[in-house]
Amino acid sequence: MTHNTPLSPRPLRHLSDVHRRVLTTAQLRSHGIPAAEITEQCRAGGAWQQLLPGVVLLHPGPPTSEERLHGALLFAAREPAPGVPNQPGAGSPHRTVYPEAMITGLAALTLHGFSATPPLLSLEHVDVLVPRLRRIRSASYVRVLRTPDLPTPDAVTGLPVAPVPRALADAVADLSDADEVRRLLTEAVRGQHCEPAAVVRALNEAKLLSRPHVVDAVDSLVAEGRAIAEDRLYRMVREHGLPDPVWNVDLRLPGGPHLGGVDAYWPEQAVALELDTRAPRQDEDALWSEYARKRELLERLGITVVHVTPRKLRETAEQQAAVVRTALMAAGDRDPAANVVVLPR
Repeated sequence: MTHNTPLSPRPLRHLSDVHRRVLTTAQLRSHGIPAAEITEQCRAGGAWQQLLPGVVLLHPGPPTSEERLHGALLFAAREPAPGVPNQPGAGSPHRTVYPEAMITGLAALTLHGFSATPPLLSLEHVDVLVPRLRRIRSASYVRVLRTPDLPTPDAVTGLPVAPVPRALADAVADLSDADEVRRLLTEAVRGQHCEPAAVVRALNEAKLLSRPHVVDAVDSLVAEGRAIAEDRLYRMVREHGLPDPVWNVDLRLPGGPHLGGVDAYWPEQAVALELDTRAPRQDEDALWSEYARKRELLERLGITVVHVTPRKLRETAEQQAAVVRTALMAAGDRDPAANVVVLPR
């Protein structure tokens, strides 16, 4: 038998090209290939090669990046039943192809389109995320990472890939270079892959915010994210025809205490808008309590507070503009608000 010889009378036309080139030994046996024949073909100089334990590459040359990724998933996935798994398609989601396994870390970020990550073939390791109780160990170029709560993967080029925040956390856990960490986090926000809060939440859950170089990168990330959110807010007001507010002001009672700062304020209508760019960390409850206290105080004084997140500005700017417009139009139906002093901040 040569590597061009059909594996068995069972056809492989239902498989994609890469599925024909990389198969598990169980899949080969299900196609009628005896274990002895598999061993013979994988000997030095043979037509095939063992890519990973239990995973065979059906040609003698170096594996492509696609083959490496597919092999890593086959190695780490839980086999649902003997035979070749179904391919992804309209009625067959990718999780049935690679159950309980997904690409994460730097390889996942590269698949998501990051430019600050190395090419797939230059990666020494491909990280694969599996449930914590799976009995499987890292092997060759595959590094197995475990989690008690497996996230829902994104489908990228037909592969199950960890969402960007989780992939970032897994990548950062292995990085000690502060500049590299900062580049990855910055690209996540500038490239609109996700919001800063989602990144910080993932880093916090991974217990990475005790590392000084990660904390420094997070501080830059939060500042970057706020600048982007403020720019979107300016565009929302301009592009959706809202009246110009006063921007970034502090509110005070005449001769009284400081009420808090807001990102935009319409004095005639007593409507305030606040961007929620809090980064979730260990003190999230305290931050939220402070935010809620300020909002409650302003509303007791008759000031309507509109709460907007960066994600809502990015995904539903028109709806957020409608919320602000409604609050402005409703001002005439409310009791007059308390007189407040508006100061630049």
